[in-house]
Amino acid sequence: MMNETTGYVGITTTYNDITGNGSMDILVIPKPMNTAINILTVIILFITMISLGCTMEISKIRAHLLKPKGVAIALLAQFCVMPLTAFSLTKILQMDPIKAVTVLICGCCPGGSLSNIFSLSIKGDMNLSIVMTTCSSIAALVLMPLLLYIFSQGFTGLKNAVPYVGIITALVFTLVPCAIGIFINHYRPNYSSTVTKAGLSILIISTIILSVLSGLAVKDVIWMILMPDVLAVATLMPLIGFIMGYVMSVICRLSPQCSRTISMETGCQNIQLCTTILKVAFTPQSIGPLFLFPLLYITFQCAEALLLALCFRCYQTVMAAHEDPNWENDDAKQEEVKQP
Repeated sequence: MMNETTGYVGITTTYNDITGNGSMDILVIPKPMNTAINILTVIILFITMISLGCTMEISKIRAHLLKPKGVAIALLAQFCVMPLTAFSLTKILQMDPIKAVTVLICGCCPGGSLSNIFSLSIKGDMNLSIVMTTCSSIAALVLMPLLLYIFSQGFTGLKNAVPYVGIITALVFTLVPCAIGIFINHYRPNYSSTVTKAGLSILIISTIILSVLSGLAVKDVIWMILMPDVLAVATLMPLIGFIMGYVMSVICRLSPQCSRTISMETGCQNIQLCTTILKVAFTPQSIGPLFLFPLLYITFQCAEALLLALCFRCYQTVMAAHEDPNWENDDAKQEEVKQP
């Protein structure tokens, strides 16, 4: 529904050159399978965002917006650190246009809902995490196309290849279910839990079916997303995001709790949105199997986030064993300030 062909010629040519003769190895997905993959991708994005909306409370969003320091720093980290990291890595690794546009789209995406889970695992500020995910999704409506336009100027053949209309449409589509979820949680809070649980069941089933169909579709050219440069980007991008998000927060003198939260928000991208854009806004011939790059990214993202959470828990245990009276004092003070 968002397929665009203008500007894809250069990218498709590059893809053909990479695969060899441009005819034998080019990705060809049967139309029924391609339609099914597109529909499932959109369903997964819709369910994810409506479930996220069901976790939001208008009063908490308003409280953070009235004191926007944490949100502002988090937005700066999200839309400066990650796009710059994506751009720098594609340049350093001298990636070809099709890989470059894939990495740039992933780097320019807003924060994902997984950051809320990881923030909880490191005892972060959950209100800030949820508000940040919401604000980054809204800000992405303007910032994501703008950043892609700016960074695509640095690559030959990408100036007219980025599907801005498709990206903006996908971003709007993320905001609608999120708004529905907020509406449900505000006016029918007793339904929020039911909607979230039902959504989770549908999400699991849809994800399994999507994974099987995607595997069948790209089985002959799956090697393209397992190449060294793609693996390097998938490994380094989230790690740099986690580190730089924390460093920026510390420099701006935020509390340890907020710093840990912003770290998770910066490194965790909205993989569902990224996959939807790559799969639906591009033709199979132009993007090839690289629409699966977000799945590779999320694998390393989760592994690194879990490792950081484990390190934090170990550090917490050591501090508790030594009975450090200063351990998490800042966090406690912050919680006291939040009390009415």
